[in-house]
Amino acid sequence: MNRLMAIAAFIVLVAFLSILLIHVPRLDLAAVIGVTVLLAGWDVYTGFRRR
Repeated sequence: MNRLMAIAAFIVLVAFLSILLIHVPRLDLAAVIGVTVLLAGWDVYTGFRRR
């Protein structure tokens, strides 16, 4: 259940940031969004690994 919620939250974050980038197409904003998605994706990935 926790994994499902984490994936759903990640998808919602990416969807929100995608909408933001579509309406404000700036290169610097795209860079910040890219770093944000990479960090959030890394957090989800490391949370799923077995210890």
